Amino acid sequence: MRHRVWNSLRPFAATPFLHHKRTWLDTCAPFRPFTMTSPPLQPVGELPISKPASEAPANPESVPTVPAKRTLPNGNGNGNNANEGPAGKKKKVKKFKPKPIKEGSSEEVLMMDIQAMLEAQKLEDAAPATDEAEELPEPGSIIDVQVQALSSTGDGLARQPGRKNIYVVKNSIPGDVVRIKVYLHIPTQHHSVGDFISVVKPSPLRDDSRIGCQYFGQCSGCQFQMMDYADQLAHKRTIVEKAFKNFSQLAPELVPTVQETMGSPLQYGYRTKLTPHFDAPPGAPFGRRSKSKPKVFHAEVPAFGFTLKGARRVMDIEDCPIGTDAVRRGMKRERERLKVDFGKYERGATILLRENTTRIPAGEAAPADSTDTTISSTASTTDPDAVVVKTDRGTDIKTYITDSNATSREYIDDFVFTNPAGSFFQNNNSILPSFTDYIRQHILPPPALAVGQKPIKYLIDAYSGSGLFTITLSSLFSGGSIGIDIAGKSIEYARTNAKLNGLDEEQCKFIAADATELFKSVSRFDPDETCVVLDPSRKGCDASFLEQLLRFAPRRVIYVSCNVHTQARDVGVLVRGEVAGMPGQEIENAAQPKPEDNLKAKTRYDIESLRGFDFFPQTSHVEGVAILNRVVEA
Repeated sequence: MRHRVWNSLRPFAATPFLHHKRTWLDTCAPFRPFTMTSPPLQPVGELPISKPASEAPANPESVPTVPAKRTLPNGNGNGNNANEGPAGKKKKVKKFKPKPIKEGSSEEVLMMDIQAMLEAQKLEDAAPATDEAEELPEPGSIIDVQVQALSSTGDGLARQPGRKNIYVVKNSIPGDVVRIKVYLHIPTQHHSVGDFISVVKPSPLRDDSRIGCQYFGQCSGCQFQMMDYADQLAHKRTIVEKAFKNFSQLAPELVPTVQETMGSPLQYGYRTKLTPHFDAPPGAPFGRRSKSKPKVFHAEVPAFGFTLKGARRVMDIEDCPIGTDAVRRGMKRERERLKVDFGKYERGATILLRENTTRIPAGEAAPADSTDTTISSTASTTDPDAVVVKTDRGTDIKTYITDSNATSREYIDDFVFTNPAGSFFQNNNSILPSFTDYIRQHILPPPALAVGQKPIKYLIDAYSGSGLFTITLSSLFSGGSIGIDIAGKSIEYARTNAKLNGLDEEQCKFIAADATELFKSVSRFDPDETCVVLDPSRKGCDASFLEQLLRFAPRRVIYVSCNVHTQARDVGVLVRGEVAGMPGQEIENAAQPKPEDNLKAKTRYDIESLRGFDFFPQTSHVEGVAILNRVVEA
């Protein structure tokens, strides 16, 4: 649920041409699906990428990787080459510094999808594979490719007819024939990157009349606006399936059928937080400004919006239709303010737009202005930017906040939550009622599993944030609920939220500490009567925490994640009942076993169910919920 990378409305950038020296893939041979040993990038023009077959080098790894001039989204190629100055003059090319690919990252996920496509091609080929390098078109060439698959990152995977090399192409879906400009070849990984130019022949899945944003295809945010929403949900189900196939290290029979993805009630107008931005003035020094250099300010109104796809600059965007009405009005207001204040900025800036809700209960009169001290901004039905929504529960007045330190308020059914406006809180309020209801319906074991067992009385909410699960689930646990988070400020807000929802400390308690310290605080909880909710950040749980969780051995675990790939990895650890060998994790700091532990039965878990939730329609992101039950083996 912690979508920090989405705060700027950017997708999980698939950058398949990153190179690196040594990563967990290099140290864990059993988990290495491919070899990441691409040569360093070379400047355009030094060496050609392709040669006639007779001249092709015997070793494909000796073929250099050459980037082409990056095109603009409309395909006109007017952008300057990355190696040229403003007037086309050569400038010094910086050496490319290899970067490690993070475990569960979009880069790794994309590589696994490419590898699976290559393996499938090998099975289809009647002729035996050869080591002869395939001749590739020159970077900058315009070619047509057929999109054959959609990766979990939202990128199309395409081929030329009769060719094996895979092209990674944005803005495309299976069945499309698209025209691209070849940008980069990575021969050792058997794929290339191409810039989308146009659709030559649309896929049956494509209907451009569905597109709800004039900037779609140019803005780096949405990916699937041309797809029917049912097809988007079906694709996100396959993302969960592939995550557990590629990352869990579990036999197929241990992974249940993934349920259908729960859709969002709103496919547009759902995002309660946007962060548009603008670049620094032309000529401004990069990084920390030197005191010896004169200040540089904007001479004209800068582009204000979101990042241009395939480029490191901001695209001017007047409106974002996936934002709620309140934040969209805020974006227009901030755009007008920037037209007046642009000359004051010597650097680029990001503007926070966070929705804030004031609820007037049914039957009460709406005041001209609210002076509620728990809300940072004044809410008024006469505010020209306010959005008034009437429901059975009352009248909601929705405004926007730009101060990251101010307090925002949101409602989920009858529950109320306050948070620092700039901090994490779920950004799609429309799906939260059905999502939290699903967790409530499944937090306790089904009757068939409860026969002969003690009733579950305790809830432990690890990575609790401002208390979403601890508070919404507390009424189900007679022994009490405890939430823990490393951020002290989040715990302060969680305690405030518990009071706002009428919960005392006996029912709902919060502790500020690292999750690995959690089990020292719950010694009175009987594991047979305890359920644990996990909601970590995108990187998932570390080995030390999973080790302690297995030792505590709660009867039931609900794992919520904004990264189904690291979730699958962690669930695999719990199902196997062992942390040792967990790829990409250091376990030296894990809790050391006690001598008496050798006499205890091994604890592991079975997966009861897996399901995805679509918190971000029109994108490739999917939230995952895995429900597990303890199995004790002698």
